[in-house]
Amino acid sequence: MTAVEFIEPISHEDGVAQAKALFAKTYGSEPEGVWAAPGRVNLIGEHTDYNAGLCLPIALPHRTFIALSPREDTKVRVVSDVAPDKVAEADLDGLAARGVDGWSAYPTGVAWALREAGFDAVKGFDAAFVSCVPLGSGLSSSAAMTCSTALALDDVYGLGYGSTDAGRVTLIDAAIKSENEMAGASTGGLDQNASMRCTAGHAIRLDCRPGLTPLESVSQQEFDLDKYGLELLVVDTQAPHQLNDGQYAQRRATCEKAAELLGVANLREISEQVEAADDPAAALADVLAKVAELGDETMVKRVRHVVTEIGRVDQFVHAFAAGDIKTAGDLFNASHDSLRDDYEVTVPELDVAVDTARANGAYGARMTGGGFGGSIIALVDKGRGHEVAQLIADEFAKRGFHAPRALAAVAAPSASREA
Repeated sequence: MTAVEFIEPISHEDGVAQAKALFAKTYGSEPEGVWAAPGRVNLIGEHTDYNAGLCLPIALPHRTFIALSPREDTKVRVVSDVAPDKVAEADLDGLAARGVDGWSAYPTGVAWALREAGFDAVKGFDAAFVSCVPLGSGLSSSAAMTCSTALALDDVYGLGYGSTDAGRVTLIDAAIKSENEMAGASTGGLDQNASMRCTAGHAIRLDCRPGLTPLESVSQQEFDLDKYGLELLVVDTQAPHQLNDGQYAQRRATCEKAAELLGVANLREISEQVEAADDPAAALADVLAKVAELGDETMVKRVRHVVTEIGRVDQFVHAFAAGDIKTAGDLFNASHDSLRDDYEVTVPELDVAVDTARANGAYGARMTGGGFGGSIIALVDKGRGHEVAQLIADEFAKRGFHAPRALAAVAAPSASREA
């Protein structure tokens, strides 16, 4: 038996020191500062953000640190601890969408997006990244990178948006634009909002309806695991995780087409109609029958997931706040089953990890993130996380899967200036 790898977060001091050291080694000078932004894990509300729905993410203590200095020209140079001897370069002058290849598209795209939004003061920069957010895990290493970059550029170029919650929405928009248009990875905004707007000890109830003010779109919900003697285990299956291969975009397009056929702006409107009905189950059945007439069976399944998943978010908020952990766990289970059967975004590794956690005492378990690989979360009694993670690793070994990695999630604060 091989012991499961448990990923611990880098401390503030070590993150700052490592980022500064990589910057100095690469560029021969000291950075102007160091910033950091967290990865995130979504408790519930999956594939709802681009349907104007609800999500419930927390920020992780696992963060991406960026040491950065501005330049007087439009050149961008970036390096990462993943490949510390390889510096990627780009030029913002004349840059167009999809004009940068590889991982450097993410930070370069943030500066490009800010300039596209009219922030002409933004020029080039040199940066060095150090991260403990697992890559390809579905824990949003990309948002940790784009949000830390946005906060750093906001500071060094004096844009003035990073110091308030409302202002950070402007930086979030740049981070989203970078991922969608420069890196070509579809994202609905959940990740960036979590990375920029979460507070310690809380999940954010993120309302993705268009037209809401920043204050209206987010409410802080207490997420105190210790209060109920719980632990939130995150298991990175290490199954390949790709959202830019068309699967995500395909599902998004199906949802948008369904909303159009139903005569609404988005599927959130359908979810609200169902929830408000005297008999929600009958109302949902009526909607799905109409979708079947207008679309096809695949569209029926996608709509059923989105409508029911939006409803599960507030159900989970209320159950957890009341200490009804059984119901909270049941909602995790229902979410995963819907993502597996109706949205069809799980893979065998995700399903096996979830099934193993459930069979070994988890109150509930579900995949988290976009799917097609990535991570699961399981709500377990405090002190049982390592044990359950090891049981999952043992099951993976029997099936010939890659060895998983694990971490314990606690609700951590959002992006900040570190030094």
